Amino acid sequence: MAAEEYEQDMRPLIKSFFPEEELEVVYTDEVGTMEKLQQKTEEKAICFVREQTHFVLFYVQEKEVLDKEEKQVDKSAIAFTEENMEVQWHKYYRDEVKRALYRLLSRVTGKTLPWGTLTGIRPTKQVLEKLEEGVAEEEIRTFFAEKYYCSTEKQDLSLQVAKKELALLQDLDYKESYSLYIGIPFCPTTCLYCSFTSYPLEKFQKYTDAYVEALKKEIAYAAECFPHKKLVTIYFGGGTPTTLSPEQLRDVIQTVKKYLPLEHVREWTVEAGRPDSITEEKLRVLLEEGITRISINPQTMQQKTLDLVGRRHSVEQIVEAFHLARSMGFDNINMDLIIGLTGEDAADVQDTLRQIKELSPDSVTVHTLALKRAARLNAEKDQYKEQKATGVKEMLQASVAFAKENGYAPYYLYRQKNMAENLENVGYARDGKEGLYNILIMEEKHTILALGAGASTKFVFPDGKRIERVENVKSLLDYINRIDEMIERKKTFLQSVEGKL
Repeated sequence: MAAEEYEQDMRPLIKSFFPEEELEVVYTDEVGTMEKLQQKTEEKAICFVREQTHFVLFYVQEKEVLDKEEKQVDKSAIAFTEENMEVQWHKYYRDEVKRALYRLLSRVTGKTLPWGTLTGIRPTKQVLEKLEEGVAEEEIRTFFAEKYYCSTEKQDLSLQVAKKELALLQDLDYKESYSLYIGIPFCPTTCLYCSFTSYPLEKFQKYTDAYVEALKKEIAYAAECFPHKKLVTIYFGGGTPTTLSPEQLRDVIQTVKKYLPLEHVREWTVEAGRPDSITEEKLRVLLEEGITRISINPQTMQQKTLDLVGRRHSVEQIVEAFHLARSMGFDNINMDLIIGLTGEDAADVQDTLRQIKELSPDSVTVHTLALKRAARLNAEKDQYKEQKATGVKEMLQASVAFAKENGYAPYYLYRQKNMAENLENVGYARDGKEGLYNILIMEEKHTILALGAGASTKFVFPDGKRIERVENVKSLLDYINRIDEMIERKKTFLQSVEGKL
């Protein structure tokens, strides 16, 4: 197996130990001196040389990597099924190399990672699958400790989340249902940390009518995709859906009602998101059209941080928007928070949680800041390096305590690359207020049909092992002008797998 095939697995693990370093990958079959390796690159990075701490990342041939860890692998002694033996060997070897690299970097740095070698975004997926198979909890713990070096704390969290998911999904027929995602790619402003497909309304408002018309065309086509499956959840995301006018919001929602069967829909969520996009008229539209769950997302209740990250609204507007929604009758409101935001410390997060407690939302989603390349905060990181957040682990501990003390239980969990302190995002909810869509998309239990600019449909096959993506273009104007092509992409794929989904 070529060394290059392991890079996507090795790189995020190395970055977890050395988050501030720029990695340059150098491929070589020789285990030479440090001086020889340094001639291959101008940038410092990490390497497999155990005696050193801070050099060039290089790959040697597979057996040599494991030999350096005093671990011989006898391929003939490994029990594989005859089917897909090459794939099974690759997975086995990948895990062996990741464990070897983890042990090496842990010795070099003196650090351990809470999630061990787990770098994927769905750490609870395997836990849920094992619970569904009837595997005992203690056996699951042993599996995650030995295979991934996962900490006891994260084992506990994963099991708690997976058991909640199992209870919530037990009466859902995955094979005969699907969910619908509708993306609205407009925002009042673009936040400093954001990497989603979004366009500031001030500049792009003139395109909203054309976008809505293109979206309605794709919604009409969506009715043809799964005529024999049950639509169970609908999610309006973005961007910020409530940047649309009340009339546009109603138009899109009524188009969904016109073309798609709603008798089995158990949840309909709209990301109201930014409080500066919320009005009484828009909330009334959502109520009248039967939306069952909304999000009002402050991210922080610190005005200095809101100003810094480009959210042009006040803390008072967050409070006012929440009270308005409550007074109008919304009884399932989520609030998103981000820990690790630029310039904040644990005391700031504790104060934010204190203010959130006074509002008493039905669910709270706590995100750990993850900087993606597309985010301005990453692109302009030198400008903000002196304002880096401090005490992120303490922030997370405060959020865990807040949830427990105020009647919220964790019900879904996911991770991202480049997360502060190698942590996670957790959705907490009071009993009966969980977001079913969030579980379905994270655990990949059934197809999520996604519409709109930048939307990515995830087709999940009945065996749960095959997943295919069909993506829409991210560009707003391309989506509007090429809507027929977006529809044709889905149509062509569905025709190619007819009778298999």
